[in-house]
Amino acid sequence: MQGRSLFGWQSWDLGALALRIPLGLIMFLHGAQKVFGALGGPGPAGFTEMVGTIGFQPAAVWAWLAMIAELGGGLLIILGAATEVGALLFAINMLVAIWRVHWANGFFNNAGGVEFPLILLAAAVALILGGPGRYAVWNPFRRE
Repeated sequence: MQGRSLFGWQSWDLGALALRIPLGLIMFLHGAQKVFGALGGPGPAGFTEMVGTIGFQPAAVWAWLAMIAELGGGLLIILGAATEVGALLFAINMLVAIWRVHWANGFFNNAGGVEFPLILLAAAVALILGGPGRYAVWNPFRRE
């Protein structure tokens, strides 16, 4: 992707890296909370119960799909390995979270609204459209 240059480095390559690392880390750590119960998370049983309460059945299937998408997708995004796939999984997760969990709480994050998941969704869409940049482990969708 052509763009501005900063010290001889293409701006999107640096921008994508700067976006990938925190977005992937957020996604991975939220997945770790659900899969392993790490960092004060609910673990698989608690997350499965929550998924059931928002109307997804069978809850265990949907919960594990979301957990794998967050943990695995986060790792893909951090590494820049099939980033668009990881970002698509995350975007789907955020759309569902906005629709089923946050929408009823309004916009602002302090009330549990859509503000934070919306910015995460926007970041994921930017990576889907722009790709991981040059500083990626594996990019099967490379754009020249």
